[in-house]
Amino acid sequence: MSEAFFPGSFDPPTLGHINIIKRAAKLYKKFHVVIASNPSKQSLFSAQERYELLVELTKPFGNVEVHIWNDLIVSFAKKQNVSLMIRGVRALADFEYEFELAMTNKLLYPELEILFMPTDPKYFVLRSSAIKEIAQFGGNIETMVPKTVAKAILEKMKI
Repeated sequence: MSEAFFPGSFDPPTLGHINIIKRAAKLYKKFHVVIASNPSKQSLFSAQERYELLVELTKPFGNVEVHIWNDLIVSFAKKQNVSLMIRGVRALADFEYEFELAMTNKLLYPELEILFMPTDPKYFVLRSSAIKEIAQFGGNIETMVPKTVAKAILEKMKI
């Protein structure tokens, strides 16, 4: 397969996300990063802000396209004619959740294949929610997110 995609909320984009994107982009001619835009979910960054951050962060990879999507992820796959989804996993709890989600997506789109990519060990504990909480209390997040993202978080939180 020459194309794959990596969906997520990316709120905020972490070094773990960038690590998965970098590694997966090496494997495919074209790699899509798909920002899930769910209006019922409260996010720190708007979908457009996350898009702008990810476009900047993925420029060095050359073959990465960033998209905003506000429908079922299988609809994106069908529309783009991409049948391989990459999912990053950190721990067994991630895998359990991701496996259930994968099975649901397979029911909706049987041609879809899902590959689980374990995170690099140095990004093992990076959860977007934890990063936002650490930032909220003034903790240093520069080892968890790219510098541009850390700056954007601090500006957004007015810290």
